[in-house]
Amino acid sequence: MSTKTDKIDRLAQLTQANETTTGASLWREALRRLKASKMAVIGAAIIAVFVVVAIVGPWLAPHAPTAQTWRGEVFANQGQFVGARGENWFGLDHLGRDLFSRMLVGARQTLLVGVVSMLIGLVVGALIGMLSGAAATLGGRAGARIDTVVMRFIDILLSLPSLLLAVSIAAVMGQSLTTVMIAVGVVQIPIFARLLRGSMLAQGGSDYVLAAKALGVRRRRIVLTQILPNSLSPVIVQATLSLATAIIEAAALSYLGLGNPDPAVPEWGVMLAQAQRFFDNAPMMAVYPAVGIIITALGFTLLGEAMREALDPKLRG
Repeated sequence: MSTKTDKIDRLAQLTQANETTTGASLWREALRRLKASKMAVIGAAIIAVFVVVAIVGPWLAPHAPTAQTWRGEVFANQGQFVGARGENWFGLDHLGRDLFSRMLVGARQTLLVGVVSMLIGLVVGALIGMLSGAAATLGGRAGARIDTVVMRFIDILLSLPSLLLAVSIAAVMGQSLTTVMIAVGVVQIPIFARLLRGSMLAQGGSDYVLAAKALGVRRRRIVLTQILPNSLSPVIVQATLSLATAIIEAAALSYLGLGNPDPAVPEWGVMLAQAQRFFDNAPMMAVYPAVGIIITALGFTLLGEAMREALDPKLRG
């Protein structure tokens, strides 16, 4: 009996050491691949610029973003768009406000909406995915039934178009910036839940889990200290990609009039919505926030795809 126990102990120690070494090597190799990837460098550079602008933008803005300083000049031109000039780098909007200042300040609101929405989806979705994955992996028949019920509900959410679901939630909750963040976050929940649950199921049959079961380690400890940490790689990648999606969807809700009820507060989606009425005479009012949204989403997408490739074991050479 003692010989069998010793063998199991040695197997567990060997498996744990191998998994730890492999995990560490995976992250080191992933970091090396990211540094060598032009796509990752470009994406990280775009994100860094966006974050810096969002943080220091209000202090860099040459004019107050809500001040209608040149309102008289705009009305004197019979509402014609005032283009870029030395005093106003991006020109003026329809109320005589400086567009460059509004773009700088609006970056913070856009980043806030994207990050908070992603965190709502990540935290709630990861919690659901962890519970479902743990139930399916170590919960026996009762756990399998719980997993089935939870996953069918997640499948229902996934079957709905994301933008339609977000619009429905925002319409029910009312017009506000908080509503936009919650609506976009709820749309992200089933994605994270399904992803983490699938990753945990893949890890459930690993040697280190079998060794832990044989040693009599509690199920909760196996899930929290072994299965969950080794299942987070795809979730981290998805979080980066979801930031891009969250920014686009938040801008879409603001464009539809479900965002901040105060149109004076600069936010790229709100600015894009306001510009649609003047697109024929002032197309640049729409171009500036649209380009900002596209480039920012592109940065997160490039970094996310590079991380996906770097963490894919099939691509490691």
